[in-house]
Amino acid sequence: MSNNAFGIGQPVRRKEDFRLLTGAGHYTDDTQLPGQVYGYVVRSPHAHALLDAIDVSAAAVAPGVITVLTAADYDADGLGALPHVPNPAHITRPKTPAFENSDGSAVFHGPHFPLVRDKVRHLGEPVAFIVAETEAQAIDAADHVVVDYTPLDAVTDARRAVTENAPQLWDGAPGNVCFDSELGDREAVETAFAAADHTVKLDLSNNRVTAVSMEPRGAIGIYDAARDHYTLMAGSQGSHRIKDPLVALLGCDADQVRVVCEDVGGGFGMRNWLFPELALVVWAAKRIGQPVKWISTRSEAFLSDMQARDLATTAELALDKDGTFLAIRVDHLGNVGAHTMSFVPLANGVRLVTSIYDIPNAYVRVRGVLTNTLSTGPYRGAGRPEAMFNIERLIDEAAAATGLDRVDLRRRNLIPQDKLPYLNPVELTYECGAFVENMDASLALADWQGFVTRKASSEEQGLRRGIGVSNYVETPVGFPREVCDITIDPAGRVTVGVGTHSHGQGHETSFAQVIAEKLSVDFDRIDIVFGDTDIVPDGGGTHSNRSMRIAGTLMVQGCETIIEQGKGLAGDILEAADSDIDYRDGEFVVSRNGPRD
Repeated sequence: MSNNAFGIGQPVRRKEDFRLLTGAGHYTDDTQLPGQVYGYVVRSPHAHALLDAIDVSAAAVAPGVITVLTAADYDADGLGALPHVPNPAHITRPKTPAFENSDGSAVFHGPHFPLVRDKVRHLGEPVAFIVAETEAQAIDAADHVVVDYTPLDAVTDARRAVTENAPQLWDGAPGNVCFDSELGDREAVETAFAAADHTVKLDLSNNRVTAVSMEPRGAIGIYDAARDHYTLMAGSQGSHRIKDPLVALLGCDADQVRVVCEDVGGGFGMRNWLFPELALVVWAAKRIGQPVKWISTRSEAFLSDMQARDLATTAELALDKDGTFLAIRVDHLGNVGAHTMSFVPLANGVRLVTSIYDIPNAYVRVRGVLTNTLSTGPYRGAGRPEAMFNIERLIDEAAAATGLDRVDLRRRNLIPQDKLPYLNPVELTYECGAFVENMDASLALADWQGFVTRKASSEEQGLRRGIGVSNYVETPVGFPREVCDITIDPAGRVTVGVGTHSHGQGHETSFAQVIAEKLSVDFDRIDIVFGDTDIVPDGGGTHSNRSMRIAGTLMVQGCETIIEQGKGLAGDILEAADSDIDYRDGEFVVSRNGPRD
């Protein structure tokens, strides 16, 4: 039987919906283990302060309390800092794939420990971890932790943080700048601006946001002393994205750590990191010999989840008398927060500084700025929305300054198809695209020309109506590594292990459709497995639009390999050459042009 009705793009009933909509989903907080106890994080009420002393003696004897852990305990056990890789090998330039300082100095990357050692650098930073028999007892005990702070002046705004008299967060980052990098041809841009008939300049701000996922973050740490083995259960966007840094922090072998991620209520980029609390529950579980659970409250999430955006930009655009773009000049101040967790949004944004416009010259200066705020990182586009906002606002400003129609100004500067493949001035290649056609199609669907009539109708009713236009482009970034393991049992059931993770996208359905189409297998006989590092040996997780693009491609290749291997086996059974075997509707048969079957 052909399974095209269940194949790619077909409207099928989603596999996961019944389970999730009837309350049968299984999230981190749904797990209850024998002997499980509860952790609570004591957090700093200051955004910037010296931690002079901490006294946990009263909290340690509070009802139900098992232990109260501080940085001194953590150091005594010889554990490492959270092993963030803020400057990964994203392709900003061919020979320099990550940010570098223009003066040749080293990029600053400060150590980030799960518990504060000497200095608090943002509001809510963890200073102690209480473990008690119940969550309520752990919360109550927090009132008995006494911390002596020396408050310091704080700075939360990136523009102010780089001023001369701003409070300094780290000794190794003078001026609160962790990197200062340049891309493009500065001299060519200056020449273009000097010759331009029109120039426009804007100071722009992309405000800070946070994910506010439906399911607050949580974690359960388990330690098996007999095997010297750790298990972390935590909602994430990829179990291996959590396991690898956890192994490094613990200083153990990879086979001593298992990470399990079950159902996840929203990720948006924020859940791709090893947060302090995830390390704390695993460490505490070993210390006390019992499973330790921590679940964030809604309010606590605002003090502990990675945040995003927070980009201050000065942008300039040069045009000739006809409105042709000549050059763009951009100065970014990216607020990376108190700890250098990720530069990815900044790296993505500079790649797209010209968007899909034919701008021959560009110069970008980008600085990562440390402030007394939570760290920022990838979220919902990871730098691409900021880049699009900046260029589109510049174009609207240019249209207003020159009197040119904003749509016509865009149309005459979009990259035409006859210039593809196109190398932009910061060395990003556009392989394909129908940019003019896409914009015109969108304008037609939105009835752009009919806006005047709609606006007049609204004004007759005392209402206001506005309209805007913006072009957008993504870049196919994301870790290239991925695993797809396809197993078919004798009964014909297909199990697919994959290193991505679903947090609302419906992978169990969409991946099964790929397998159903390529193998002609009954859609309901396909199981998609992910989220357990003991089952799937590796994986890059879900982020950067990579799941179907990379994992889906591997599934197609895996199915093709299975069919080719199957032809060899079928040829032996059917006494025919491999080349005479066809795979049709889930069965191997001798082709019509081959010997009779």
